[in-house]
Amino acid sequence: MAVPRGEKNGVGVLNSPNGKHAAGCARSLRGDVEGAYEKIVAVISKARESSGPLNIVGGGTKAFYGRPAVGVPLETGGYSGIAEYEPAELVITVRAGTSLQSVEQTLAAENQMLAFEPPSFGAECTIGGMVAAGLSGPRRPYGGAVRDAMLGVTIMTGSAEPLNFGGQVMKNVAGYDVSRLMTGAMGTLGLLLAVSLRVAPRPQSESTLVWAGTAGVRERMIDIARRPWPVSAMSFDGEFLRVRLSGHTGAVREAQLALAPDTTVSNTYWRELKDQTLPFFQSNEPLWRLVVLPAATPLQLEGDWLWDWGGACRWLKSGEPAARIRTAAQAAGGHATLFRADGDDAPFTELDRVKLRVHRRLKKALDPQGIFNPGRLYTDL
Repeated sequence: MAVPRGEKNGVGVLNSPNGKHAAGCARSLRGDVEGAYEKIVAVISKARESSGPLNIVGGGTKAFYGRPAVGVPLETGGYSGIAEYEPAELVITVRAGTSLQSVEQTLAAENQMLAFEPPSFGAECTIGGMVAAGLSGPRRPYGGAVRDAMLGVTIMTGSAEPLNFGGQVMKNVAGYDVSRLMTGAMGTLGLLLAVSLRVAPRPQSESTLVWAGTAGVRERMIDIARRPWPVSAMSFDGEFLRVRLSGHTGAVREAQLALAPDTTVSNTYWRELKDQTLPFFQSNEPLWRLVVLPAATPLQLEGDWLWDWGGACRWLKSGEPAARIRTAAQAAGGHATLFRADGDDAPFTELDRVKLRVHRRLKKALDPQGIFNPGRLYTDL
């Protein structure tokens, strides 16, 4: 088996910026993992020969997201496992087929977490799918996005060649940051083999505060965001404003007393929000995700709203025309994505000519024959 360059015995250890191997795991690939790697190479090589498209499949929990997938399934679930984890260094290196659930359990055992609080949409969610979709949960404005945690990647190109980018260190500014480009690329730029992620300590204490009513909610959210309180999530569902505090027990208690909420509730709400198991999301109506300026006034669009990220992410269930929704989002300083809907093939806002040209050049460099997830982002990518 051809072992990826920059790996130790093929386990997915990434190169550091100085060109030397990052401190790595000495275990060799064997059994199912080795077989999974060989199968991946074989499938890509066959697709390359026939110029046939490949549909990259991890856990399949985000198959609804983006444009419809086409091509022969390229399954990554067998290429799994944690290659290296250094709790003291706040870094974990994981093969792309590893389940998000198992990684979160491993981190929790060391009292650590992924700061961007990624949604899973099911127990089968993989780390590769998490990075490819690039979605972050309620903690996003306060703990950073998926791309902010990306330190390095090992990918396989459309030529079945493994490449390493980035490393396992916090300060990595050498060269072009391809690692972050993989975030949200929906697998169109290459097959993720392994990723190195920055992790964070779990907060000592958390509390969710609730206020009822709609009067002055936007102003209250803006005021809370400006204060030096340990806020880690803030949402408004049209009836209740919820704010999560996370941090040292004393700081959480002090902020709770100062904010004087109507009540405090369980923190389970935030998990239900990020994985869309709340009643709001149980609908067949088109679901839009609008990312706008947090202080933007309510958009004049018909439908049901739920605000996340302190007002920066606004979920909308609406049958309004797509052009009207996109125009309203742009006027509010952002963009709109059709997150869930039947029969639509243009979920993302179209790129301008400059951005489209850059995307095409990247695609050509990493996937010359265009075999990886063609069209999942845009028709001609």
